[in-house]
Amino acid sequence: MRVLTPSGLDHALALLAEFESSLTPLAGGTDLLVSWPHQNSDEVGFLDLSPLRAEHSAPRLEQDALVLSMLTTYWDVIASEEVRTEFPLLLAAALKVGAVQIQSAGTWAGNIANGSPAADGVPVLMAYGAEVVLRSTRGEVRVPLDRYYLGYKQSVRALDQLIVEIRVPRRKREIEWFHKVGARFAQAISKLGVAVTRDETGHRVVVNSVAPTVVRCRALEDHLDQGGKIESVEQVRALLSFDIAPIDDIRSTSRYRESVLSRLLYFYLRKANLRKANG
Repeated sequence: MRVLTPSGLDHALALLAEFESSLTPLAGGTDLLVSWPHQNSDEVGFLDLSPLRAEHSAPRLEQDALVLSMLTTYWDVIASEEVRTEFPLLLAAALKVGAVQIQSAGTWAGNIANGSPAADGVPVLMAYGAEVVLRSTRGEVRVPLDRYYLGYKQSVRALDQLIVEIRVPRRKREIEWFHKVGARFAQAISKLGVAVTRDETGHRVVVNSVAPTVVRCRALEDHLDQGGKIESVEQVRALLSFDIAPIDDIRSTSRYRESVLSRLLYFYLRKANLRKANG
């Protein structure tokens, strides 16, 4: 095993450029042992980002965006009154991620980079319209989070790039909602999860554990943005079918996921639309 420890961000990017094919960035490390049996080789390499924590962990509020740094943990959000007040879905998701030990070590950037379709942090970030900032020695690019994933465990991030920031726009939101379904109230991997927001850009309906990646339900979003009514659970199920492809696995069945997700969205959207109609 090779573990390289950079002295700063520029050094980290230089090491990635030099050893890109054999280095995996390591932040909180909460998925390290879980993924260990799936390593492609007995010879593995890690870029230990922990020395950068003091400089790249605190979230900050800029005029137009909340910026989560590359080593911002779930607990950093839980502990920030400003962040949890303005972005309550981030707090709701962070509280559902494992126990305090995981919340204190796991990072939002790592949750994105890991690429799990069951990620708890990604749906709320995507529902808020987050951008991923990727940086390498070649420069920096910003990618909307809803365009980041290419497939299961696949993304647009090149091997020499790091997620250095997640930028979440500051907007007035009419609705925001997050719900996770698991075997327990907390410390459980999602059977499914859903986040919904509505602002001046329209609706965002984001789900996890029902497709190869965390996905937006664009057919349902379009229906809502065009003023369509929510008439029945079956109507919601039909609209969802354009964007989700749940499977049977150890945690649940595809039928359960599809049924529960349809009912959750039906009852929540009906209630949200009634509140809007009543002013």
